Amino acid sequence: MKVGILKEIKSQENRVSMTPAGVEQMVLHGHTILVEKDAGAGSGFSNEEYIHVGAKITDTPQEIFQQADMVMHVKEIMPPEYDLLRPGQIVFTYLHLAADLEQTQALMRSKCVAIAYETVELPGGRLPLLQPMSEVAGRMSIQEAARFLEMPQGGAGMLLGGVPGVAPAKVLILGGGIVGINAAKMACGMGADVTIMDVNLERLRYLSDVMPANCKQIMFSPLNLREEIKYSDVVIGAVLIAGAKAPRLVTEGMIATMRKGSVMVDVAIDQGGCFEPSRPTTHKNPVFDCHGVVQYCVANMPGAVPRTSTMALTNATLPYALTIADKGWKAALEADPALSKGLNVCDGKLVYKPVAEALNLPYEPI
Repeated sequence: MKVGILKEIKSQENRVSMTPAGVEQMVLHGHTILVEKDAGAGSGFSNEEYIHVGAKITDTPQEIFQQADMVMHVKEIMPPEYDLLRPGQIVFTYLHLAADLEQTQALMRSKCVAIAYETVELPGGRLPLLQPMSEVAGRMSIQEAARFLEMPQGGAGMLLGGVPGVAPAKVLILGGGIVGINAAKMACGMGADVTIMDVNLERLRYLSDVMPANCKQIMFSPLNLREEIKYSDVVIGAVLIAGAKAPRLVTEGMIATMRKGSVMVDVAIDQGGCFEPSRPTTHKNPVFDCHGVVQYCVANMPGAVPRTSTMALTNATLPYALTIADKGWKAALEADPALSKGLNVCDGKLVYKPVAEALNLPYEPI
């Protein structure tokens, strides 16, 4: 199979969908790998490194879209690329369609085969291709919150972990999944006073067993949220419903009760966000103000640490990319129920139910 590795064109996105080490394994399986010129530069991988392991460098994305049977991105297909897609062409990337009607309609019009990293789902609900970026984003959310708590960044002028004799910041994390637990690990390690809220009692019991003493667990309810948020210096939105639009848990009225200079980080912004005022921001302009509270809603947080993120992503996606390339997409999906859940759009039809429901579009089973 001919596989194309595209250069990211989303603002401030420096990741690449495959490292040279991953490309080498694809080549060893007999596949032709086309890498767009300088696709890996932002992650520290040169064209020469890709050439050395057997890839062919192309000058333009058009060449890749014209030649490749499968194209791989990190982020979603962007508007300049919509008309480059071909019927039957496999698109393998993060799509996050539940909050993106325009992209969904473009994929349907193209009649491509769109397989989303974020909806590949193992038995038990684990999302193996979303997990590495959730780990990165969860850890980054605390770094960014600590930065924007500083007064020169618009925050209240607090040190997240405090010092002897001065109380640490209070961190509220909504959701105890992969993002939430990684955020909690970082915040606890920095000495913050951490609270995790979740709707799953078994998950809270697990977190109670594994997290340190400065991490408390509280069952989520609107009442508990209203009480906790008033005294929180940092709020991390780590809510996920696989493939579906994130629920808006935090209202603007709740934010108005928070202390001025507090910081909110909406990691769920890729799926529409879980704070009412949330709107996507960029690494160049990452925050905006809402009732004196700093709102951080960068839609591609791991793009700020592309070297780490690219290697973590390749570790997770490579086995699935090899399966699709070796067997073809139909046989690959038939053989792997987890991978079959990644199929979102096929031959002009929307075949992933949570996206169809979120966008109010017709759903057709695979």
